Amino acid sequence: MQVLNKKCDAFYRLTRPYSCCMVPAIMMNNYANAINQLADVHIDKVNKPHLPLACGDFSMGEGLAITIASPLMAVAMGIMLRSPPLVIGFIIWCIVGGAYSIDLPPLLRWKGNPLMAAVTIISMNGLLLLFPFFIHFQKIVLGNPVAFTKPVLFTAAYMVIWNAAIAFVKDIPDVEGDKAFGLRTLPIILGKEKVFSIAVKMMLMAYGGAVLVGAFSPSVLCKLVTMIGHSALAFVLWRQAKTIDLFDNKSVQSFYLFIWKLYYVEFLFVHFLR
Repeated sequence: MQVLNKKCDAFYRLTRPYSCCMVPAIMMNNYANAINQLADVHIDKVNKPHLPLACGDFSMGEGLAITIASPLMAVAMGIMLRSPPLVIGFIIWCIVGGAYSIDLPPLLRWKGNPLMAAVTIISMNGLLLLFPFFIHFQKIVLGNPVAFTKPVLFTAAYMVIWNAAIAFVKDIPDVEGDKAFGLRTLPIILGKEKVFSIAVKMMLMAYGGAVLVGAFSPSVLCKLVTMIGHSALAFVLWRQAKTIDLFDNKSVQSFYLFIWKLYYVEFLFVHFLR
């Protein structure tokens, strides 16, 4: 039982399921995180020695098995659901996730380029999570024509801004290891303080946009919930950002997990957009 619990904990740290939802999406998330840890095991031994491949809780063979099985299961589920949007989305997700992690110059290893790294995070954690599932439910499940509503368009814009900020914060605690292995991430180029400031301002800007959208809502209830809720979240974010020690990796990692929680809170507020 102790061995099983250890493997389950290692699986959680390998796949990081807090960063997505729904079973097929979880499978694709497993793939993206597993292939990244396979490709970066030598860097993670410096930056994140607690991760399961870096510390030896999972063997490279076990990590490879998860990496291969996860997208195959997701695509199989998409085929079983007879959903072209999901199948196409998962294939693109697989390609983008591989291009982000695999070291095959000159076209791949996007994580070494700040712009492409941000595009990857935005795609995998945002747009590829939103649009394939939205089209699936609209067209395949409900049989309705696909119409991109105001909440969907706002959510897409919010995801772009927020996931770009997540991409910037994600690299802050990894500066030493990334620099040692020749990666050119934004915190290495601009410095931790500046990148953190940019990320926080981007997230506050997203909340400001939500308050502005809420101000034009025809429903008084939706207007109050959207404006007050996002103002409160912006204040909480600002207060939390003030407490972060950028040279303490545990502090930065705690903030990174915190902004993931804020990210998912938004999926509750989006229902009040009108």
